[in-house]
Amino acid sequence: MEANDVRLVVPAAEAGRDPWVGLRRYTAARIALGRTGGSQRTGSVLDFRLSHARARDAVMAAFDTEGIAGRFEAVGLATHRIATAVADKKTYLVRPDLGRRLHDASRAQLAPFAQTWGQRDLVIIVSDGLAAQAAERHAVETVVFLAEHLTAAGWTLYPILLAPFGRVKLQDEVGELLGARHALMLLGERPGLGTPDSLGAYLTHHPRASCTDADRNCVSNIRPEGLPPALAARKLAHLLMESARLGVSGVALKDTEATGEIEG
Repeated sequence: MEANDVRLVVPAAEAGRDPWVGLRRYTAARIALGRTGGSQRTGSVLDFRLSHARARDAVMAAFDTEGIAGRFEAVGLATHRIATAVADKKTYLVRPDLGRRLHDASRAQLAPFAQTWGQRDLVIIVSDGLAAQAAERHAVETVVFLAEHLTAAGWTLYPILLAPFGRVKLQDEVGELLGARHALMLLGERPGLGTPDSLGAYLTHHPRASCTDADRNCVSNIRPEGLPPALAARKLAHLLMESARLGVSGVALKDTEATGEIEG
């Protein structure tokens, strides 16, 4: 059993009495918990409290931007740090609007970079979101696989932007400032009671301030126990290339990769 696997071990004798117990080997969901009289078992209650504590820790954890920048640079991907209008974690949680826009200094800094870097196909922004460990564990691997797919197809990428306290819509302002053809935001998803390190990826064609959630496509639950980074990168590459071909994203872009068809 892995260190972060908190599923209970069910005695064989109990498994024979409850037909649901056998399903627990296939899922981390809380099923077949059993009871003692009219109450939950002590082990089930403690398991729930442990998972709840891990979810709270994931939300409050600090984002190690220096560490993740070093890992990107170790594989040959340049990075650049930007800041949102959020100054601390408490503000981030109570003021989502501030995480959706750049700090004035970062906005002023990106303007000349747009001239230096020139227009490119994709800007990738990595943020802690609501689970820093999700970004720290899975973002680098996902981006490395994605970059391989896209550069092989002739795409050009901006340096990876690291943005603590970012919200999804930040990609619109960043992409518009740089003149990027596409923007991709990777950030930690809201932790569940058993998934404190799930990474989400949001992509937009022609990012701009007027974009809404209807203009985005999302690939979620990126983690080894969900959608592994290599498969997530393949899915993202497919969506991005189809988005470029059709000139759309969001609800206008349907993922029908299994049938080989993408319809606008």
